[in-house]
Amino acid sequence: MSIIECQLESCAAQTRTSSLLAIDEPAPYAVINPDGPSEILLLCEHASNRIPRALGNLGVSDADLQRHIAWDIGVNALSQYLSQSLDAALFMTNYSRLVIDCNRPLHVPSLIPERSETTDIPGNIALSEDDRALRINTLFRPYAQAVARRLDLLQAQGKSPYVIGIHSFTPVYFGQSRPWHVGILYGKATAFGKKLISILQEDEALVVGDNEPYDIHPDEDYTVPVHADARGLPGVLIEIRHDLIDTREKIDQWGKRLTNTFKKAIGA
Repeated sequence: MSIIECQLESCAAQTRTSSLLAIDEPAPYAVINPDGPSEILLLCEHASNRIPRALGNLGVSDADLQRHIAWDIGVNALSQYLSQSLDAALFMTNYSRLVIDCNRPLHVPSLIPERSETTDIPGNIALSEDDRALRINTLFRPYAQAVARRLDLLQAQGKSPYVIGIHSFTPVYFGQSRPWHVGILYGKATAFGKKLISILQEDEALVVGDNEPYDIHPDEDYTVPVHADARGLPGVLIEIRHDLIDTREKIDQWGKRLTNTFKKAIGA
């Protein structure tokens, strides 16, 4: 077992002993294809709608837990498709962003949302500092630190990996239809972001968002500002409209499209 695998395993074992996760529940995150040699490092912070048993259902219905408020629909399977097709390592969270959002800075209210779009999250209202710290230390920090260790290792080896977060978005938000099929979100990595957009726009049927339907902001995002921009690495989030990746057939289609796009963008 490699040093990094030992670190990951130790981290997972430590967090399982907390009062938030039972010994038989999944670790805070999973690593898929850890030895993948690709220059791309895939991240997926909203891969799961799982809630730790200790938190019940946070006061929301089972139907709400299937909605986009609880996870990014389609990205779990799409991320794993890309990990295989690109032969790239993938780090993905195992718990819902309603418990804690691993793509948010620690100081913002949306880290542990009391309300998501128009839905109240009763289990997140008026949390004590101890309960908030427990979620951060059990779920957020292990994932963030594991990604940071991997990037430290790659940079120590003289590599400059491409950091790509895989996300999806709703076709309608607060009653407004969204015209984009896919969006590329970037901060400092303008050249890389624009290159991906240009490649995707070669398909004239696609409506491609340039920092749409969101943009990268240090008060709203963690992955790109911390794992990419702060290290001087090329990093983006890719957002696919979730009705385009909600079946296996659609995931295969987008998986092939994005595999070709990423390979072309990095010259692989």
